[in-house]
Amino acid sequence: MQPFSIVSGVAAPLLRDDINTDQVTPTAFMLSLEPDWRAALFGNWRRKPDGSVNTDFVLERPQYKRSQILVTGANFGCGSSREHAAWAISGFGIKCIIAGSFADIFRSNCLKNGILPVSLDAERLSELASEVVAVDGAASFTVDLVQQTIRCPSGREFSFDIAPNEKEALLEGLDDIGLTLKHSDAIAGWETRTAHLLPWLQAMAETAAKG
Repeated sequence: MQPFSIVSGVAAPLLRDDINTDQVTPTAFMLSLEPDWRAALFGNWRRKPDGSVNTDFVLERPQYKRSQILVTGANFGCGSSREHAAWAISGFGIKCIIAGSFADIFRSNCLKNGILPVSLDAERLSELASEVVAVDGAASFTVDLVQQTIRCPSGREFSFDIAPNEKEALLEGLDDIGLTLKHSDAIAGWETRTAHLLPWLQAMAETAAKG
């Protein structure tokens, strides 16, 4: 997982509530042996029924095709728990999603794939969305995880909250396994002490490992 500290780029407005993971990554795109995750993102919205490009959809407009920040509504990522939704977002190149709220499992999948999910209250989200729409892809927004701020081209800033452990994981590019391995010395020490003090426990573990 790539570390995340700051992203500066075009912010795309997809101002809808309750966007679910089937809309983020339609099932048909998940059935391929070698999925094109960039194409999968909002695949059914980015194409018309005849297969042609839907240029009315925000990410198919020229100024938003390389967006790195997505600004959207409440309850983003609801529906099924498919991690493919986070893969498609990452595959498109979006590094940060700013929303009113996120479905819990989707939010967790974002964090495990190096994507920063930022939640803003309704008032501040509306104000940020107005800035994004006004700029219309002509200037960059900056999301700074270290400072926990969103900077607009106008100079306005919005602060956001994130749990310290989530911030640490993103800054260091660590998933759950990576975070656990940071404590490898303590784990090894515990195993040594346990083998000496509780040898029967060690024997049980070895027996279980052998099946």
